[in-house]
Amino acid sequence: MVTKLTYIESDQVNPYKNLAVEEYLLLHCEDKECILYLWQNQNTVVIGRNQNAWKECKVTKLEEENGHLARRLSGGGAVYHDLGNLNFTFLVNKDEYSLEKQLQVIINAMGRLGLKAEKSGRNDILIDGKKFSGNAFYEQEKHCYHHGTIMVDVNKEILSRYLTVSKDKLKSKGVDSVKSRVTNLREYLPELTLEELKKALRESFEEVYNLKSEEKKMQDLDADEVEEKKAHFSSWKWLYGRKLDFQYEMSHRFAWGGITMQFQVDAGKIKDVEVYSDALNIELAEAIPKFLKGIKYRKETMCVQLGLFWSKDENVENMMNDVIAWIQETDL
Repeated sequence: MVTKLTYIESDQVNPYKNLAVEEYLLLHCEDKECILYLWQNQNTVVIGRNQNAWKECKVTKLEEENGHLARRLSGGGAVYHDLGNLNFTFLVNKDEYSLEKQLQVIINAMGRLGLKAEKSGRNDILIDGKKFSGNAFYEQEKHCYHHGTIMVDVNKEILSRYLTVSKDKLKSKGVDSVKSRVTNLREYLPELTLEELKKALRESFEEVYNLKSEEKKMQDLDADEVEEKKAHFSSWKWLYGRKLDFQYEMSHRFAWGGITMQFQVDAGKIKDVEVYSDALNIELAEAIPKFLKGIKYRKETMCVQLGLFWSKDENVENMMNDVIAWIQETDL
């Protein structure tokens, strides 16, 4: 049971420092503590942990226009952040983690502002059937976080300028464009300020958990540790990883997300493989290469190897079964 609430606001808009603070809070969250962290990024595309930067974002255009590319720890798809967007993160240890309560904080905050919001699926919150908040999740041993966006007055023209969302993904959502899927809170509350939104979120946080929150300042954190993490999140290796000089590529979109596998094959064997995915769960994409490297580039062999995969999470097991069934149906 949560017995301590902590509230903290970022005092700057650099995405790499904000992600560094997020990981710092994750690892320093006490038992029975829940932290609500609010932060903003300036002109930034944030991609999921297992996504291919070059496929999700017009990287050159973003850099030419003084934007930032950032990669988060959690899975899911690419999102655009500007100062019309407010990000939130709930950080809590595994025993106290409650997605239902955390989402309720956001929904109740909207109620305080006079708006009726509802959750849709596992990772979206809607008003009038349009998304204003997307959510993603991360777990590291006993440490967990749930973070998301709240679109207050995001420039939707720029949003679609930088993101390269696949047609298959849009088709699976039943919509025609990125812009048509989303809405800003100011379309309903033209005078809404960020300070009013932050106040509503903090009050709702306290209401849902029935506790008063203690405020923490950025300067209360270990500056050296935050800077070390910031260097990691801004590094080329973390942002872009390695770009595989591949010979073969397979892609498919499932109900749980899309997956792309790129292969280097030498003498009929898989020399190297990269897996990209916008699935919320990061386990699958990180496991597949471990099973495929060094084996024959034949679908029968690949399916047998992937069939050895085991996960504590039944949903991930089902995802892997979907991948195996897909590979079996290919002309590989």
